[in-house]
Amino acid sequence: MIMLFKLPTEKIGSHFGRSKSCLNLFCYNVQVKFASIKEMRFMSPSISVITPSFNQGKFIERTIQSVLSQNVEVEYVIFDAASTDNTLNILKKYERQLKWISEPDAGQADAVNKGIRATKGDIIAWINSDDVYLEGALKQVHDFFEQNPTVDVAYGNAWYVDADDHTLNPYTTEPWDVERLKEVCFICQPAAFFRRRVIDRLGLLDASLQYCMDYEFWLRLGLGGAQFIHLPLYLACSRMYPENKTLGQKTAVHIETNNMLKKNLGHVPDSWLNSYAFHMADAMGYSQDVNKRRFFFQLASQSLKADLHWNKSINIKTLKRAVTWIKKSLL
Repeated sequence: MIMLFKLPTEKIGSHFGRSKSCLNLFCYNVQVKFASIKEMRFMSPSISVITPSFNQGKFIERTIQSVLSQNVEVEYVIFDAASTDNTLNILKKYERQLKWISEPDAGQADAVNKGIRATKGDIIAWINSDDVYLEGALKQVHDFFEQNPTVDVAYGNAWYVDADDHTLNPYTTEPWDVERLKEVCFICQPAAFFRRRVIDRLGLLDASLQYCMDYEFWLRLGLGGAQFIHLPLYLACSRMYPENKTLGQKTAVHIETNNMLKKNLGHVPDSWLNSYAFHMADAMGYSQDVNKRRFFFQLASQSLKADLHWNKSINIKTLKRAVTWIKKSLL
């Protein structure tokens, strides 16, 4: 059974990301300080939730109910990309409790950006049309932001669930560290929430991305000096099933992620090259259990090719690992 864990009573610590520019980070923190004073004196933060949708009639009602059943007032909007299944019939059932628009868009990030522009909440969240919030999640998040006005982004833990809502395993979430975020995306998107002020300063989602728009967004905010904190409680469930966009198009996901990292960081970190090599070996049908030699040879080959393709060189760590894999292929 999925349980929502309560926040501990003690103050939660955090590690704030390093900005590329110390001056920019200083100016940003000064702006946050004065904005936070206003928030503390005059208002309780409001929440806007955005759901991008396309042909998810099988799941979207569960998403909607998970938002509307939260014990806190939310502004809820759904931007649907002209679905052709039963999605619109479901949206009409709830149109007194939420706002929705169905029209063609340029993808998920474009739909989320439309939702951000159309809403006014101080705290923004987006939840995809196949994911769900856990009971009491938004109230916990609201209260945390209200008590911690200098925090820009808060993210919690999440579960992977299947198409029938059965718990699979927890999403691997880690304490905040912007350098570590370059190596692995440890923030589960439906369990993450951010203040509108970070959009004003650091921009909307990159609408050119189809798969890793959330990862790019967290990196951009972290490198831009936004203050993140990890909340040690379970807030949401991320659905995994064969038709899921991320599961169904893994090669495209890896390529887009590596291209994004090259653009934003100037290089692709070794951990992502390693992950790409394992994926490609698997995609080509090689298995360590079935054909050990070919499997390790492909790992070495794919990692060296990836380093040359994205980084235009082969670093010593990649080379040493490739040599180890080649040795294993010869055993």
